[in-house]
Amino acid sequence: MDRRIFMTTTLAGALALTLSQQAGAQEMDETTQATFDTVMAFMGAMGSGDMDKMGALMADDMVWHNEGDTSLPWIRGDIKGKEAIFEFLGVFGANLQTTKWENQDAFASGDTVAVFGRMNGITTHSGKEVGEFTFALRAKVKDGQVVLWNWFEDSFAMSQAYHAK
Repeated sequence: MDRRIFMTTTLAGALALTLSQQAGAQEMDETTQATFDTVMAFMGAMGSGDMDKMGALMADDMVWHNEGDTSLPWIRGDIKGKEAIFEFLGVFGANLQTTKWENQDAFASGDTVAVFGRMNGITTHSGKEVGEFTFALRAKVKDGQVVLWNWFEDSFAMSQAYHAK
């Protein structure tokens, strides 16, 4: 699957909105600000379908972690390395069309960023809408590259929509 098409169709540029999100009025030291900027740039690259920029912001040994109902094709626990992550994103994009992505809060401290927001989507397997749900992300950055993307979503709602008849 063409990665650019995947990102454009599944996220529809919604993640690019995160670039306008700021961590609020808190003061950040240089390391924290660089970490925050790297994670926001990574999200923006995903949202705009810029796989070259996304790849440049990923450490070679990056881990993308998500848990939940393993009957969903994109729930795989730890996905390690750029190629495996890009493959995973293709599977995710083939199975879920993201219709809403809204970051509500984002915080950074040192090498870690936390993002909280709301999502919605339609599973291509059943054609059913998931329903709006919350998500959380814990990301870690080392040497200007994302090394961990620990994703938390309502996999029960995802599973119900995916398996709906």
